[in-house]
This record gives sequence, C-alpha cells and structure tokens, in this order.
Amino acid sequence: LRMSEVIAEVGTRLRARDAEQIDATDTIVMPGFVDTHRHAWTSLLRNAGERDAHAHPADGGPNGYTADDVYASTLIGLLGAAEAGITTVVDWSSTGPDDLAEAALQAHADAGVRTVFVDAAPTMTGRAVRLRDRAGPSTTIAFGAIAQGVALDGAAAAWAAARELGLRIHVHANANDTISAASERGLLGDDVTVVHGSLLAATDVDAIASSGAAISIAPVSEMAGGSGSPPIQRLIDNDLRPGLAVDDVRVAPGDLFAQMRAAISMQHARVFDRKLAGKGGVPKLMTTRNVIRLATSDGAIAAGLRGVTGSLEVGMQADVLVLRADRPNIFPINDPIGAVVWGMDTSNVDWVFVGGRALMREGVLDADVQRARSLATEARR
Repeated sequence: LRMSEVIAEVGTRLRARDAEQIDATDTIVMPGFVDTHRHAWTSLLRNAGERDAHAHPADGGPNGYTADDVYASTLIGLLGAAEAGITTVVDWSSTGPDDLAEAALQAHADAGVRTVFVDAAPTMTGRAVRLRDRAGPSTTIAFGAIAQGVALDGAAAAWAAARELGLRIHVHANANDTISAASERGLLGDDVTVVHGSLLAATDVDAIASSGAAISIAPVSEMAGGSGSPPIQRLIDNDLRPGLAVDDVRVAPGDLFAQMRAAISMQHARVFDRKLAGKGGVPKLMTTRNVIRLATSDGAIAAGLRGVTGSLEVGMQADVLVLRADRPNIFPINDPIGAVVWGMDTSNVDWVFVGGRALMREGVLDADVQRARSLATEARR
C-alpha cells in the first residue's frame, strides 16, 4: 500500500521513494473504522452506568460546561476513538453557544481524526458558515435536526437553509412515524442520515429506503440506554445498510468492535428465534463480510463521506488501520474478516493513519496523552 494523503497504489512489490515504510508482517490491513454518530462531549462521563447515565440527555447538550470542559471532553473522546482504530467520527456536538462549539472544533483539529461536526443549533445558518471557516481541513460541518419537529414550517425552512449551504442533514429519529412525516413533506433525500433506528416504525424504514437517505444505528447504546433494539432485519429486508455508531459512552463501549458484534449477534439471534419457533421464511444470517462493511464503507456513506474514506482504493483518503494478527487472543487466523469481527478488540490495534499521517504507532498514540488526561481530570473535577 503506497500512500501520502491519498492512496496512490495498492498491490504487491510497490516502491515509494522518500517514504516511511511500515513492516505489516503478521497484521491485517484494512480501512479505518467509521463511527457514524457520537456525542463526544459526554466522554467525561464514560461508563457512568446506572449512577447518572441518563441524568443529562445527550440531545440536551452539555449544561454547565465551560469551553475548557467541552474541549477536554471532546479531545479525550476523539483520542480514545483513534486508539480504537476509528479514523472518522461523526460528532453530534449539541454544544450550544459559539465559544463551546469552537472549543469542540479545536479539539477535532488537535485530535487529528477525520470528523463530521454536526451542529444542532436552532439558528444554524449564519453559525454554520462561521464554523466552516474555523474548521480544520479534516472536519466537515453538518446540520443536526430533531425529527419530532419536522411537521413545523420552521423545521422545513431550517432544512432548506442547510441544503443551500451544501450541508448534510443528520436527523435524530425520536418517535414512531416522525421520519415518514418528514418524507411526506418532501424533506428526505440522499443528503440525509437518520440517526438511531430502535424507535422507527415500518413506515419510517420504508420512507428511508424509498428516499435514498442513509441510516446510523448504535446497537449497544440503544439497547443499554432503554431505546430498544435497532430493526436490523427490517433494514436488511429493505436493502438498507446502516452505518454503525458508538453514540454515548456513558452506557456503551467506545469502539466499533463491540458494535459489530452486537449487530451481527442480534441479527443471528432473531433468525434462530424464528427457526426455533418453526416459522417459515427464515432470513439469511448476516455474514462477517456484511457487518465489516457497516463499520467501514457503509459507515462512510452514512457520514456523508462516500468516495472520501471507508475503503482502500486508489484516490481515497489514506485512512488505514493495521491490526496485529499474531496475538494469542486471535491467533491462528482462519479467516481475516471473521477474525476482525468476532475475535479482535482494541488491543489488536497497531497502526492508525488518517490522511496518511500516523496517529498511532505500534500500539502507542502519537499524541500528548498526558496533557489530554490532565485536562479531562480537571474538567471532570
């Protein structure tokens, strides 16, 4: 694999002058993972569990946070994503005032991962332009909407304003039939990503499929957080391939290995339940090849980055993950894709590249981790 910011060649016996060469013996080289929906500002409350996981809903934003708090939480969250092999994060910021949003954007730039900054500010038109001017070269600005308000003229106007600015629309689906209502108003399209699926009705799934919109699901967070199970089989039946997401690290692990296993395990369980019940028309089992695409190429589509990242092809951004395949937790490798989906975890992450730049080298982040930890410790206090 020869690359700079973009992949130049893929093949054997490649030569590149004046390039750093990586010995990838006994590794699996693959596209970096794409996390299609995360609230990075919640990272200070990681693994809070039952104690206060739902005390401050993620949609409500970081009440009481200063700009320093938002920066610290977002930075430690994005560095944690990079350490887990995630090269792209869609960060639904919910940060409120401009100084908080700008602090989050600075953390995006300092972390080095590829990001989509989803701004959910109600009066976003002028602000989106300002944020886009301040965003780093690896950050894209998008518009965040709540599906519950799609019947309002003001919501339709906001979506139209976002489209005039060329912004992708990420919409939280928070109740049955809200997405189908958006479709009836002509709001859905291939520039929309519906976030979460556990509350979707059959009519909502049909509307997503017919409109060309994408969908992001967070299997662990949605089930552990009480929203319900994502309708994976219904999505598959409608030829919808969702991107996978972490969502909220207060109640979910911050890596996509866990999300892949949750998605495939849940679909397999539903299929076997139907078999055990003696029902006909049993669906096919999701394969590991299906699910690894959800975490990479399909995730890139849901992030609005089709053709940018998500696969190892000439001309794509060099967002590359190198996984150790010689560790006892995974050796011997009988099938590389099966190994990644079923057996690997963050301990196998060896090298992580974003745009050809190494964010992680031989299992160690190339970042000032001590500074990030100190900032997070102070902000949490």
